Amino acid sequence: MKAILWLLTGLLALPALAGPRVELVTNMGRLEVELNEEAAPLTVANFLRYVDDGSYNNSLFHRLIPGFVVQGGGFKTDFSPLPSYDPVANESANGLSNLTGTIAMARTQDPDSATRQFYINLNDNRSLDAGRQAGYTVFGKVIDGEQILQRMAAVPTGMNLQLRARDVPQQPIILLEARRLADQGEPPSEP
Repeated sequence: MKAILWLLTGLLALPALAGPRVELVTNMGRLEVELNEEAAPLTVANFLRYVDDGSYNNSLFHRLIPGFVVQGGGFKTDFSPLPSYDPVANESANGLSNLTGTIAMARTQDPDSATRQFYINLNDNRSLDAGRQAGYTVFGKVIDGEQILQRMAAVPTGMNLQLRARDVPQQPIILLEARRLADQGEPPSEP
């Protein structure tokens, strides 16, 4: 009995396994997100594909609605669209909610249309969760850089004729680099 209690105590003391972490370096500062592979394996693999191929680098956060979301990953700094891989299946019924600081995939009306655009929730947006209809897949959360999100949310927005869209930041918010961070306890690779 003592051996079982000792084993259980040891298991409880182990740190929770963290998912992959990605650094998002913007012209306004740095964010770090932790991805949840267990809840959204297809979505995390999809997002990491764009991180690893470098195509998020020098892209825009093209949509900003203070108190709602900041969205990016789909356009170059000249507002031209970036190429996409095939869409990923919707995983919005994974138990994760669109809460402040979570990262999720943008999509069209088709639930299985998410490709490369993602957004970060600037507020609790439970109306975007799965319910009677398919929701928007949450696949991680910001674990560092909340003050950068606050700075982004303060940027004035307006109409952009090239995108034919409102809510476009009037001061460009640029994702300069997206890169995986080394796992905890794993040394970073040499440059």
